[in-house]
Amino acid sequence: MLRRPPRGLTRSPRPPPGARSAVTAVPLAHAEVGVRGTRPPLVLLHGLFGNHGNFQTVAKALVQRGGGQVLTVDARNHGSSPHSPLMTFEAMSLDVQHLLARLGIPKCILVGHSMGGKTAMVLALQRPDLVERLISVDIGPTPTTLISEFPAYIAAMKSVIIPAGLSRSAARQLADTQLSSVVQHPQVRQFLLTNLVELEGRYIWRVNLDAISHHMEDIMSFPVFHKPYPGPALFLGGSNSPYISSEDYPEIQRLFPKADVQFIEGAGHIVHQDKFEEFVTAVLNFLPPP
Repeated sequence: MLRRPPRGLTRSPRPPPGARSAVTAVPLAHAEVGVRGTRPPLVLLHGLFGNHGNFQTVAKALVQRGGGQVLTVDARNHGSSPHSPLMTFEAMSLDVQHLLARLGIPKCILVGHSMGGKTAMVLALQRPDLVERLISVDIGPTPTTLISEFPAYIAAMKSVIIPAGLSRSAARQLADTQLSSVVQHPQVRQFLLTNLVELEGRYIWRVNLDAISHHMEDIMSFPVFHKPYPGPALFLGGSNSPYISSEDYPEIQRLFPKADVQFIEGAGHIVHQDKFEEFVTAVLNFLPPP
């Protein structure tokens, strides 16, 4: 069951102009699978335009095969979590820190995909005491310059017009048609359309497109750190994806000296979807005993 943040906390106050360093955590929505055991809970963090449901099947499989507890989390401005004008990795890391404190989790194992992987790395580097070990899925601690189409996706999503009174299937079909001129890949359109929701008779995007658009440079970059994370780390890439390359290895080694880099054969960027069984096996092999 998805645990939404408390009522009345669905929007964060806008920080004053120039107050970029004034970061306020938002209460993240999350779902829990399994029962907490001796192993720290796993916390799964989705990528840009995703939500906790992207990892729900993975979470169930990890609990069934490996025991323990797994949490899937909606990042700020995504899913059922609150919207905020701020969308930096420092802010997203703080959100997860507050979630751990709220749930009484002194130490966790972080698994993050893409944007969620960067959030996981930032949290591990900021607060290594909270992170027993880390898995970054198809992303490294370096700037991401590959996805120049994201601004075009956002513009296309903002331009979608859906009249009131349509059924959900008709609304999705209409939105799909309108997006198709910019977003050519059907799978990408279907992924974006998971964010189309009905609210009081009209259809809206539940992701905060304005905040994401405003902070696209932050999301594509990676903060500067000097002190490495001392715990075990796994960088798990797809062999068909360009997101982790040999050019990233020196920075991975500098910031995560105990890191192992593995690639799952035949997987693209969404490794856990493309090669589900291989992904679950790789994660379980990296975990300590339950």
